[in-house]
Amino acid sequence: MMIKELVSTYLDHLLVERGLSSNTVAAYRRDLDRYVRQLADSGVDRLESVSPAMITEYASRLAEGVRDEAEPDRWRHPPLARASVARAVVAVRNLHRFAVEERHTELNPAAEVQPPAPARRLPKALPLDAVQRLLETPAPDTPLGLRDRALLELLYGTGTRIGELVALDVDDVSRALELPEQETAAIRVLGKGGKERFVPLGRYARAATSAYLTRARPELARRGRGMPALLVNARGGRLSRQSAWTILRSVAERAGITTEISPHTLRHSFATHLLDGGADVRVVQELLGHASVTTTQIYTLVTVDHLREVYLTAHPRAR
Repeated sequence: MMIKELVSTYLDHLLVERGLSSNTVAAYRRDLDRYVRQLADSGVDRLESVSPAMITEYASRLAEGVRDEAEPDRWRHPPLARASVARAVVAVRNLHRFAVEERHTELNPAAEVQPPAPARRLPKALPLDAVQRLLETPAPDTPLGLRDRALLELLYGTGTRIGELVALDVDDVSRALELPEQETAAIRVLGKGGKERFVPLGRYARAATSAYLTRARPELARRGRGMPALLVNARGGRLSRQSAWTILRSVAERAGITTEISPHTLRHSFATHLLDGGADVRVVQELLGHASVTTTQIYTLVTVDHLREVYLTAHPRAR
């Protein structure tokens, strides 16, 4: 079987039968297209001709990069980070496992090839005072300021991913906002893999969202065409992830926050501050929508570092 044909069949399987998102399938496509090109450079275009050594060589060349033969000072493919190499190798392993499962071949040359272990990086959370400065920076008396304040309060107050947040419609939050103030409101979020979860809507996020919907969104949405999106841009269309990122960086700069920041920083801060406050790691797992508690437990390392720092600076016999 031709490798190109196998890749095409596998990508269709991921999209149609597995129901993976178009972004995830696009990432698989990029990694596997690169794999097919390297095999072609070695004169291999059939599945039966692939060996474990070829896959190991593929991983090595991703890590080391490939120079342009005509211009050695330029990269044909620049070196990839360890995490990117690991992702690419996993894509190749999954491709060959699929070929065996679908009986296109009996041998899996990738079975013994292991992806490099990614370097463990702790997520960076903002200190609470920096979060407070950030949330208070957007203007409370302009449509865009009210929208930005709602965006940031929702990001930090619910711990949602930015893609999950910008996908929300007004109807997704309206029922929660109609509840009496003494009742805990929650909103439905559609996470990775179409997994649904409910996240509480805290008092500050609730107030910011209500103010935005009442005093800002009608004016912004009037410039669009019946857009149901909760968060809209200045033209009345749905706010994009890229625009949300730009808004956050602009507000952070005005708030005097000099560390690198992204929408995921507020998600990290949400989890870390919950654990600092005594929340159970499995509760935080559910709130974040992690499939495994192992993913959530990395945040406990952040809080241990924080506790160690407090101990060293506060206890009279710590040093």
